Amino acid sequence: MEDHTDTSRPPATRATQATSQASQASQEDVSRRWERILQEVRVTQTGTQIITGFLLSVAFQQTFAKLPGHARGIYLVLVVLACVATLLGLLPVVQHRRLPERDPDRRLVASGSRILIALLLLVTLLAIGVAVFIFDVVLGGVAALVAGIVAFVAGVLVWTLPVHSRARRPRHA
Repeated sequence: MEDHTDTSRPPATRATQATSQASQASQEDVSRRWERILQEVRVTQTGTQIITGFLLSVAFQQTFAKLPGHARGIYLVLVVLACVATLLGLLPVVQHRRLPERDPDRRLVASGSRILIALLLLVTLLAIGVAVFIFDVVLGGVAALVAGIVAFVAGVLVWTLPVHSRARRPRHA
């Protein structure tokens, strides 16, 4: 195998160039991770906004006044969850916009990742709650309980299966 070491430059210059290339590669990795976070936020925003819109329209239906008190309580909790999830989904975008025309750094990516995880947890809870609410209104408390348990199990599977699948996959050298 041939040695392609650049001997025309002094060792200090070669070391500086290698450090610069490593720094550039690291920054490209950070930027790529940040773009993935923003893309994942975009994906969650659409569903969250649709659920929020649905929930906000429920209160203006004529039958809303006939809902029992516990159903209204569930509804109000869901509205708060949906609004918080919608606002939380905006946070990485706001952080990105506040960057003064520079590349994202590792702290921003770490913060965005934590925000995205919190957002996904909220959306999971919101989906479970919406299932409970709809089944409660349409079929009653027992059906709502069953729907809540099924939705909860599905939520747990969503959060745990990808980790277990990745852990079992053989590593290739």
